Amino acid sequence: MGRGTLDKFDAIRRGELSAVENVQRALERIKKQDKRIKAFIELNPNALAEAEAIDRKLKRGERVGKLAGLAIGVKSNINVTGLRATCASRTLENYVSTYDAEVVKRVRAEGGIVVGMNNMDEFACGSSGETSAFGPTDNPAAPGHIPGGSSSGGAAAIAAGMCDLCLGTDTGGSIRNPASHCGVVGIKPTYGLVPRQGLIDLGMSLDQIGPLAPDVSGAALLLEAIAGKNPNECVMLDVEQVSYLDRLGGNGVKGMRVGVSPKFAELTDPKVMGVIDKAVEKLHDLGAEIVEVQLPNLERGLPAYYLIVSVEFFSATRKFDGRKYGKRIEEVCGEEVLRRILRGQYISRKEYRGKYYQRALQVRTLIRQELMAALEKVDVIAGPTVPKLPHRLGEKISVSSMYAYDYLTIPANLAGICGGVIKAGEVNGIPVGLQVQGKVLGELEVLRMMRALEVHNSCE
Repeated sequence: MGRGTLDKFDAIRRGELSAVENVQRALERIKKQDKRIKAFIELNPNALAEAEAIDRKLKRGERVGKLAGLAIGVKSNINVTGLRATCASRTLENYVSTYDAEVVKRVRAEGGIVVGMNNMDEFACGSSGETSAFGPTDNPAAPGHIPGGSSSGGAAAIAAGMCDLCLGTDTGGSIRNPASHCGVVGIKPTYGLVPRQGLIDLGMSLDQIGPLAPDVSGAALLLEAIAGKNPNECVMLDVEQVSYLDRLGGNGVKGMRVGVSPKFAELTDPKVMGVIDKAVEKLHDLGAEIVEVQLPNLERGLPAYYLIVSVEFFSATRKFDGRKYGKRIEEVCGEEVLRRILRGQYISRKEYRGKYYQRALQVRTLIRQELMAALEKVDVIAGPTVPKLPHRLGEKISVSSMYAYDYLTIPANLAGICGGVIKAGEVNGIPVGLQVQGKVLGELEVLRMMRALEVHNSCE
């Protein structure tokens, strides 16, 4: 990956590396690699001009912000002025954003340079990165295998060194899943910590925007830049700003309590679980206390999630009727998008709401209560991110097998807690990520745990 995110930032601040040089290198890597990888749908034609403006500010000694000169990729369901927010769909393939999402405003205010719009599963409906109308994304860390989804392009771009940081979205694991498969760092923030204004919804009660990065410090840096209350949004936590970077070190994880559940092994491929068990042993060696916690209903989250998200997605897509935005969604969308629309339409009927949707909400409450009870006993819960290894690109698998990728990530979304992923090891050359789940606003503990493992692995 070359130099770390903070090292590169410091080099730009000191004048050893110009913002233009950094962005130019990113664009060259994209040009060289992206025909094969398909991590981007569109590039920003103004990226170099924006980088030049940062360099001028640096020369004048003006404030440039904590992301100054860094090359940022943005998932194609987040609005960026003048670029297409396609959601990787034919529905919105010609929709050019007329405004910046709140998170993009914050990235720009901190001097970050948007280099382009990342590929993704169509309307964020997918766990593999294969449902994009612009073609599937390859996995740079395991070529020929899926990169995971739905934030496939962002994770692949980081893994290939095409940009410094990326903004992804996570509704049921869409940051953490590809972070695991591509061997990068991803964070799903606590629900309500990061503004969603300017995000094209998949499931409004579940969606969160978060960072993908090559290292923990980079993820912490981007999260610091985008987190905090937006007065224009009603569903936000009362947090003005966050600070993580200067508190990542300290005593590492000594004395922290890490929860592990026997349920993880029941749901996970033994090869994957072997890598995760070794990572947990490392945390114990670093001074963390390992505590068994009970999550008896964990697997019930999967069907509950798909019922809830289908209802919310059906509601969110009614505006795509071909009159105001692009083409009518049902006429041009892919198989998985249509499946969720029809499912949501069916469940939304008055006669079925009690039978399906209300019961799914009850399971959501149960999952939240179980996770909250477990997190009262521990600081974080550590386990596998995805229960199995990624399949090969183009390999036909059943719908239920595709949904099964989400077993272990969905519960954090249902509960509204935070979760992060860091590479724990490999199986047959394919990355496997450790998922660290934290309390509401427990991002610092999650980042500290991930950072300790990162430092330990770099010393081996």
